[in-house]
This record gives sequence, C-alpha cells and structure tokens, in this order.
Amino acid sequence: MTHDVGRSGSGAHMDTGAEAAAAGRGAKGPDELRREIERTRHELGDTVEELAGKMDVKARARARADELRDRAGAMTVQMRSSAGEAGTRYRKPVLIAGAVVAVVVGAVMVRRHRC
Repeated sequence: MTHDVGRSGSGAHMDTGAEAAAAGRGAKGPDELRREIERTRHELGDTVEELAGKMDVKARARARADELRDRAGAMTVQMRSSAGEAGTRYRKPVLIAGAVVAVVVGAVMVRRHRC
C-alpha cells in the first residue's frame, strides 16, 4: 500500500492556498520559506530520533539498569561512611563496657577459686 505525497512539500510547486498560509505566518519570500522548511525538517528529525529511542526497549532497560547500579554504589559508599563514623563515635563506650565486663568476670573467677 503506497501513499501519494503532494509535491507542495518538495518546493517544486506551491498552490495559492499554501502561499497565502505561508504569508499569513509571516514568511517574507522564498528564502524565508526555505529556512522555515529546513527548521521544520530539523525538528521532525529530532522527533523521529526521540521516538526511535523510545522504541529501543533494550537500550532503555540497559540505561535504567546502569542508573540503578550507580545509585546502589552511591548508597553503599554512604552506608560504609556512616558505619565508619558510628564505629569511631561509639568505640570509647564499648571499650569501657568491655573493661568492666572483664573486671567482673575476673572478680567472679577469683572468688570461685578461693572458695
């Protein structure tokens, strides 16, 4: 099935209605029309490129996986940093508690040995 495209878009022939519409949009002459056509082609190309990118499911999935992997790596670094800070912050109380437990255990053992 084929579609016949009119020749007015090719620049070879423009009917009076298209000329009036172009004049109504502020086109001043053939040079302005050519610039407008080129700008429209560029925008159409960008749109087609975006649509093609959205249709590439594999690439989108890969990009999302990379994004999640990066986020997980950043969270890992943050967790390690927090754990390191917590370890230095609570080190002294843990050492004191350990020393107290060691003294109590030692006292209990000495007492049992003497009895």
